[in-house]
Amino acid sequence: MKYYVYILFSEVANKYYVGYSPDPQHRLIQHNSYQNKSKFTAKYQPWILKASFAVNDNIGQTMKVEKFIKDQKSRAFIQKLIDKQDDTEFIKTIIIKATL
Repeated sequence: MKYYVYILFSEVANKYYVGYSPDPQHRLIQHNSYQNKSKFTAKYQPWILKASFAVNDNIGQTMKVEKFIKDQKSRAFIQKLIDKQDDTEFIKTIIIKATL
């Protein structure tokens, strides 16, 4: 099963959220559901999927990529990921850095 890192945006709060899932579209629906159990995403609905990119079939490595992105604590870095989500070489470089 392929795992993805995804980036959501809340216009209400002007905030980004980074997560991982085998199905980012389905996960977006869950984040926007009234049954959402996540305290962070529940209070800033609705969310828009801004980017998603495949990492690989290893959930552990996908979690490392998610953590790497969050650890940057940089809105500019997240915006760069959104802008370059279709640049496979750029994404590959991020995945390699995150999983070393």
